[in-house]
Amino acid sequence: MANDTVPGIITGSVYPHRLRHSKATHLVDNGVNIYNVRDFLGHESVATTQIYLSTNPEVIRKAIETVAEKTVSESLDFFSDKEKDDFDFLLGFTRITRIC
Repeated sequence: MANDTVPGIITGSVYPHRLRHSKATHLVDNGVNIYNVRDFLGHESVATTQIYLSTNPEVIRKAIETVAEKTVSESLDFFSDKEKDDFDFLLGFTRITRIC
């Protein structure tokens, strides 16, 4: 029915269990503690709950940027020239990922 309303919104087969995985991922992505998600899903172990979670690159990128803002100084004065070049090289990858 969803594909009839919005063609292409769902790729592949959809089963109720896939919705369960999606709900778990959305809960964690929106800040719900994994232990609460475990209880919500009725799992005994958090390890089982982790199997349900799919990786969202955008969420990972935001989390890394948030931590980096708190831990990395804007100034590169503490780097040697070689380290500054390496740092600029790595920053190029973050720019590429933002474009993709």
